[in-house]
Amino acid sequence: MCTRLVYLGPDGRVLTARSMDWKRDIGTNIWALPRGIERTGEAGPNSLSWTAEYGSVVATAYDVATTDGMNESGLAANLLWLPESEYPDPDDETPTLSISLWAQYMLDNFATVAEAVEHVREDEFAVVTDRVPGEDRLAALHLSLSDATGDSAIMEYVDGELVVHHDRDYQTMTNSPTFDKQRALAEYWEQIGGTVMLPGTNRPADRFVRARFYTNAIPQVEDRRTATASVFSVIRNVSVPHGINTPDAPHISSTRWRTVADHKDGIYYFESALTPNVFWVELDELDFSPDAAVRSLQLGPDQSAVFAGDVSDQLAASDPFPFLGVSAG
Repeated sequence: MCTRLVYLGPDGRVLTARSMDWKRDIGTNIWALPRGIERTGEAGPNSLSWTAEYGSVVATAYDVATTDGMNESGLAANLLWLPESEYPDPDDETPTLSISLWAQYMLDNFATVAEAVEHVREDEFAVVTDRVPGEDRLAALHLSLSDATGDSAIMEYVDGELVVHHDRDYQTMTNSPTFDKQRALAEYWEQIGGTVMLPGTNRPADRFVRARFYTNAIPQVEDRRTATASVFSVIRNVSVPHGINTPDAPHISSTRWRTVADHKDGIYYFESALTPNVFWVELDELDFSPDAAVRSLQLGPDQSAVFAGDVSDQLAASDPFPFLGVSAG
């Protein structure tokens, strides 16, 4: 489920796109979260605690988790499914963080990928997972980060250990396999060349190859409209047609929505599979001061509410959504 890519254009035109593939309505809404909010990791007595240093615009899952978003400094975070994920068993000493807050923790605390990577390598904490709302399976996710410099990082829990892949060249990721094996796929397909043949199925490995090829094949331009159109065309190319689900492969599901984060101009674009319009939020138009209200844009069942163009002034003051807490015991 899901594909993520980063476009590196000239003059700092950096765009991050992702698709959200899920087998049923994931209950997504758009939220603007100001600085100064105090949070805990919601994962038992050893939970992390922090105060948000940066405001952010996020897309939720079931309004209990941040699954995608960008903060006011241009850091973007994307959660994607990784069936191979295996999280550590919490102990009595290591600080804990609910998986519902993993992306939000990064958006709240860091301006760049490098800052986030340095933090997770020096300050150990354990992500704690729990069941997906309404399902009898554990959430198995990996996290991608990108920033206004074009830097990228992929964070995964493999065999109970946090693995961090950090490099500007790590522009593309999908769900499976683990990122080290996705890098091997990239090396293999570089020898074949995308103009000769590209794999066309909706399997994660095939989507990875297509996304990687097209991200670097489209024109590298500074013009915002052209670059955004090109990036949307690539993320649509690797989307799964609406109505398609593979029961024995839950990581292959219909694309529900797509986002594009413009790191340079601070614009967060959203496109639902059920509406013909793209709309966007301009972060410079929002009040992220500590005294500002939490605001939301309610997207309706299956994100079917119709919006178009700049909706920055349509986000309404709202009570904050509660992050899903899990037990670390």
